[in-house]
Amino acid sequence: MAFRDKLKQIFYINDTPHRIALSFSIGIFMGISPFLGLHTVGAIFLAWVFRLNKLVAFAGVAMLNPWTLVPVYSLCLWVGAKLTGVKQIIPDIDWADLTILTFMEKLGYLVVPFIVGTLIIAVISALISYFIIHKIASKYKPAVMENKQ
Repeated sequence: MAFRDKLKQIFYINDTPHRIALSFSIGIFMGISPFLGLHTVGAIFLAWVFRLNKLVAFAGVAMLNPWTLVPVYSLCLWVGAKLTGVKQIIPDIDWADLTILTFMEKLGYLVVPFIVGTLIIAVISALISYFIIHKIASKYKPAVMENKQ
């Protein structure tokens, strides 16, 4: 089954377009958020708290995958660096004497720009995805309901 077909399965869920779009946007927000390692658990938890669809929230988190992670987080870091005034994003690292401690020491100044950038991009992406998914769900829902009957 192609990715597009899997994504269409979201619209077969028996829920309103608003709730489907909200579930997906929560997944997008958590997927891009700086809470590394807690993306899926956080999205499912928030979907559970707000009584939204957990599967759709998981689909939103899955949008940030190994193919999209590097460009999205690079954009987030760039945005965060611009907003916090960090001039040098790529640090000077002596790769021959690299240890975990020196790596953390060299990249420590990027933590705040990363958090700021991921939170801003996560909010913007969640808002955009809400409107896109709501529009698509509103368009597909009547056709899906007719096909079920």
